[in-house]
Amino acid sequence: MLDLLVTNARLVTEREVLRGSLGILDGRIQGLYLEGTPAPDAAEMLDAKGQYVLPGGIDDHVHFNDPGYTWREDFPHGSRAAAAGGITTVIDMPVQNEPTVDNADIFRAKEAYLDGRSYVDFGFWGSLIRTNRADLKGLAEEGALAFKSFLSYGGSDYTNLTISEARDRIALLKQYDAVAGFHCEDDAMVRDGEAKALADGCTTAADYAMARPVEAEEKAVEDILQAVRETGGRAHICHVSHPRVAELIRQAKAEGLHVTAETCMHYLLFTGDDLVRHGGIFKCSPPLRDQVAADGLFAYLADGTLDTICSDHSPSRLDEKDTNGEKGMFGAWGGLSGVQTTLSALWDYAVNQRHASPTLIARVLAANPARIFGIDDRKGRLAPGLDADFVLLDPEQSWVVREDDLEYLNKFSAFVGTKGKGKPVATYLRGKAVYADGVFQGNPRGRLLRKA
Repeated sequence: MLDLLVTNARLVTEREVLRGSLGILDGRIQGLYLEGTPAPDAAEMLDAKGQYVLPGGIDDHVHFNDPGYTWREDFPHGSRAAAAGGITTVIDMPVQNEPTVDNADIFRAKEAYLDGRSYVDFGFWGSLIRTNRADLKGLAEEGALAFKSFLSYGGSDYTNLTISEARDRIALLKQYDAVAGFHCEDDAMVRDGEAKALADGCTTAADYAMARPVEAEEKAVEDILQAVRETGGRAHICHVSHPRVAELIRQAKAEGLHVTAETCMHYLLFTGDDLVRHGGIFKCSPPLRDQVAADGLFAYLADGTLDTICSDHSPSRLDEKDTNGEKGMFGAWGGLSGVQTTLSALWDYAVNQRHASPTLIARVLAANPARIFGIDDRKGRLAPGLDADFVLLDPEQSWVVREDDLEYLNKFSAFVGTKGKGKPVATYLRGKAVYADGVFQGNPRGRLLRKA
């Protein structure tokens, strides 16, 4: 007998949408039973009422800042937001942690610290900085899902790599079949652009965007692709902001390079005009581009060039977004909060506005990140034997993002005021409801995921 049978559902796989039921036993998917096919008896029945059942979302790029910078976010708040938004797994970045996840001892300490603090399952990015080359093997053996580096300034406690150092680390990580992820903006171009703007007293939002042009992103991506070409290693390009950058990645994939890439909903929905109009709340890096760029990115998501959608959830206090200081926009915190709104925003944009199949959602928000980050033996698909992580989404339910509805520690976001149709109404983690009809179910029971 099954533990749970979800009936009258539209089951979304990465290839097709099936009418039928989803059977769950011992926290794992037992089977998909097509409409008209007998299903086993179950101790509990859940009528999906014709709603979509999607694999639980995997957000491969979040900054929950815990332990350390917890005035910006923490795992209890960030993971609640994820669960409310249909995300069942997050992969947390090592930067903005105290200490940063530089070695195996820190990795294990963070795992112990987070016990009982997360409502969803989670994995860790390991640090990829100038000073921890000797620690990468230990981090890989401990189960880090990937390794994060900046090619431009990443903070005083998170040293960026030169391209020669990046090439060396890609080659080293190849031995462990590990993924090196890169924030791609050319350091010299960004430093020079910012220094010139500040020297000239040019500190507006438009000045900030001009100081970090798409050419800086292109240059850094070209450098990483060449490093992958020379080493045969693997690289993941973080938060692609422009079709010109995506085109470089498309060509590299056609060449056979081991490269994957992500983009974020804010690069699809917002533009530099929003940054100018609304100020620091819309500041991120790379910066928001123009409308033509935003419109053009979707084709690269649809054709598979861009493998995943992530939030790059990078919160702060509201006062850290202030632009009235001496450095203006340059002095404001750069990062947007979006883990709670990614699935609903993507559904409305891709399915309702761009008329894509829901299977695209299953690919870019579940199957692809599970495969890239080495957890596809447990996560990412509605398939027998995998964890029963799934989301019920009501395609007819309209939504408006309001501050009071956000589960973040700091209840503001660039997405406040956006609206659409298609809302996650229930989130299940390993066969048990973690969030349903606006109510969290039980205590946090998220687990650490190590790379298989």
